[in-house]
Amino acid sequence: MSSQDIPEENVPAERATEEAAHGAVAVKDEPFADPGLPPHEHRIQDIDERAARRSERAVAFLFVLSMLATVAFIASYVAIDVDKSIYVFPIGHINALNFALGTTLGVALFCIGAGAVHWARTLMSDVEVAQERHPIEAEPEVKAKVLQDFKDGARESQFGRRKLIRNTLFGALALVPLSGVVLLRDLGPLPETKLRHTAWKKGKKLVNMNTNEPLRASDITVGSLTFAKPEGVEEHDEDFQQVMGKAALMLVRIQPDNIKDKQELEWSHEGVVAYSKICTHVGCPISLYEQQTHHVLCPCHQSTFDLSDGARVIFGPAGHALPQLHIAVDDEGFLVAQGDFAEPVGPAFWERG
Repeated sequence: MSSQDIPEENVPAERATEEAAHGAVAVKDEPFADPGLPPHEHRIQDIDERAARRSERAVAFLFVLSMLATVAFIASYVAIDVDKSIYVFPIGHINALNFALGTTLGVALFCIGAGAVHWARTLMSDVEVAQERHPIEAEPEVKAKVLQDFKDGARESQFGRRKLIRNTLFGALALVPLSGVVLLRDLGPLPETKLRHTAWKKGKKLVNMNTNEPLRASDITVGSLTFAKPEGVEEHDEDFQQVMGKAALMLVRIQPDNIKDKQELEWSHEGVVAYSKICTHVGCPISLYEQQTHHVLCPCHQSTFDLSDGARVIFGPAGHALPQLHIAVDDEGFLVAQGDFAEPVGPAFWERG
């Protein structure tokens, strides 16, 4: 039963004044009286400005600690190797990067929360206010009251007065989101220059993918399509697929008179031309060759390249020609690379310039 439903004549006269001050109401013939609100007790910070300053510094310290933890989070992410492990008692051996990220981010978030709680408990107003029930619909008077309550709350929180708390809070809240921004890096490893280089180097022999034997120019006949890999790359290697995803090579022999591109002719040997097998659209392996037209076709999206004219795109969604590998023969007559591809293989990427 709320206080507004109790007639004033039911309130004992000797207690009316005292209890009215705190909302306490006793109902006639009821064994239990409405206790109302207890008397408000002032905190030490309410009456001693030095205590309030100490609380202010404590809150600011927590916010600053949050900022330092966020900076440590970012530094850990950059500096600690992803494969490094450490021993932490009593957990045992754990990943150092995960431990550092979890600890620093936990401290950053905890300090913001702890600082906000300490701020509310020691400096913000803690006066309890009883409010009568009101209709659900919001009337103009209610809206005005809500706005006024907001202003009163802002004033009582001392947000404008306690500049040290305000500034350090802004700093902590500004730095914490950087943790999430930094984690966006895990959408994929930074390519650096890895996409620009393959396993091909000057002097490396071209090895037949089927026979695993070094190739001679005589092994490649006119109209045939041969696939090659760099010397020293074996299928049982742990990174074989990753290496071949960039270094896969296809060899075709064309009559020198039918080669239209001057550089292609200079980089070939007796009509044997070597091009990347990786399509420049989305990286599918090219495997279809038409010997009459010297066209190769990507089976994924039908991008077509003319191997007699610098492997330029003549059909399909591919954006640029296939990279050519400069080849020659060594003293033993084996086909060897004269270096790496002149441009990155496969699809274009955001760092490519």
